[in-house]
Amino acid sequence: MFDFYFELPLWLRLVLQGTAVILVLFPLAAACSMAERKVSAWIQGRPGPNRTIAPFLTWIPGIQIFQKLGLFQLAADGGKFTFKEDPIPGHVNKFYFVLAPIASMIPALTTVAFVPFGAYFTQLADGTIQALPIALTNLDVGLLAVFALGSLGVYSLILAGWASNSKYPFLGGVRASAQLISYELSMTLSVLPVFLWVNAPGMPGTLSLFDVVQTQSQPGFWGGMWYVFLMPVSAFIFLVALFAETNRQPFDMPESEADLVGGFHTEYGAFKWSLFFVAEYAHMIVGSGIFCLLFLGGWNPLPWVPLQTVTDLIGITGNPLLSGLLAITLFLGKVGFFIFFFMWVRWTLPRFRYDQVMKLGWQKLLPLSIANLIVYALVIAWLETR
Repeated sequence: MFDFYFELPLWLRLVLQGTAVILVLFPLAAACSMAERKVSAWIQGRPGPNRTIAPFLTWIPGIQIFQKLGLFQLAADGGKFTFKEDPIPGHVNKFYFVLAPIASMIPALTTVAFVPFGAYFTQLADGTIQALPIALTNLDVGLLAVFALGSLGVYSLILAGWASNSKYPFLGGVRASAQLISYELSMTLSVLPVFLWVNAPGMPGTLSLFDVVQTQSQPGFWGGMWYVFLMPVSAFIFLVALFAETNRQPFDMPESEADLVGGFHTEYGAFKWSLFFVAEYAHMIVGSGIFCLLFLGGWNPLPWVPLQTVTDLIGITGNPLLSGLLAITLFLGKVGFFIFFFMWVRWTLPRFRYDQVMKLGWQKLLPLSIANLIVYALVIAWLETR
């Protein structure tokens, strides 16, 4: 069905895929910004954005519903950030000051390429059904690529703080570097038990996120169990570290407006300021997707109920388009829930102090992740010797 796409020249496919990432990720980040304000308003018992509307659309019947939902605020924000005057302060290091927000977008946009966001089924010549990933690229080292590229995001925060030539942004950059390095260790150690379980002895080793979902799509009690039930400590450590890696409250030390005015982006405004927050929301989306792939069965609708069971039930297993759309819908539904969870936590919990953040990362989370890895390594070794 899609042979015509794969017959296109490689350079054209790469251009189309890169354009698709930008056209999808930017509106999603803008929608997250809008959702953040509506969720905070809902939690605090106020209406939130509900006035903005395009004047030339007021004649359309029922358009006020979209106005009350605040959907026109997206266009207003986009236009404001794009066309608002964006001066560069005279005391900054201009080249690196401009480079920092651009550098923040590079890992945010590239990590999406390695995250499968669905699967579709195709029938082989021998009649068996095979699941294939829906992703820009499916690497055997997919998670390693995500970690490697995602960790580069901290350099943009450090660069922004240093290039601003101001003490508050500089302190924000220092905090960002210390915090992200601290919690990257715990995050990496938390996923090792998952891949110890996935890579059975004698089998080809893999770090593919698609293969992790496939191991949660097998028949039987253990085959269909999501890893959040099998490895709850790993899931908890990964989730806490994910909050710290995305600079979300209660871990938003690099921004901490209570004592740093605005943190690393204090000197920024207009479009350059908005790029930092597009990158933050993009990291939220990618991080939520990875959590769902590792611990919540990816696009499988329920524990012990794989996607193929549902597609067989409604008779669309043989249709790659419909089965793929169903998988994408289920996956994005889980991602949307976790984005809401990020926002819920932000407007519920108070911010940690910086010393509390460091103590939690080094004295609590890191020893717990090491102990968790040792326990699962021993359990898996014992199961293999039985």
